[in-house]
Amino acid sequence: MKNARLAIGAALLAAVALAATLAVGGKEMAPVVQYTLLDGTQQRSDALRGKVVLVNFWATSCTTCVKEMPHLIETHQKFKDRGFETLSIAMSYDPPAYVMNFAESRKLPFRVTMDNTGEMAKKFGQVQLTPTTFVLNKKGEIVKRYVGEPDFAQLHALLETLLAESA
Repeated sequence: MKNARLAIGAALLAAVALAATLAVGGKEMAPVVQYTLLDGTQQRSDALRGKVVLVNFWATSCTTCVKEMPHLIETHQKFKDRGFETLSIAMSYDPPAYVMNFAESRKLPFRVTMDNTGEMAKKFGQVQLTPTTFVLNKKGEIVKRYVGEPDFAQLHALLETLLAESA
């Protein structure tokens, strides 16, 4: 009986929390993270507000990540002139030399950083599986999270919609 009341109470609390989230727009703000690009430039994610942003957590040892990278490059190239940015974050366990070599050999045209401490993955909700990709609107809200390779046709349709929105 006591366990049933606790379960009902927990369910009600969760429902109230969900309702409150939806009442204020239903979208979670992306965390603000500081990072260093491979060229040594220090940046903050909140500097990208006003743009639609794709944040991709990946690893050189992840076959799906390697497979999807040409599609990420194509997506970046297609939308970059319309207020779109890509932030590619290599996981903490990825050897820096591998990340540098991968980025250089494939001429990655977007922002690449390494999550040396795992702090960025933690702030984005304990990202552990790669690839994990987040799509942020111009306000910096997370509108979509993909675990695994996205359906790129659907992703492109979402980006078209978000880019058409005012900030």
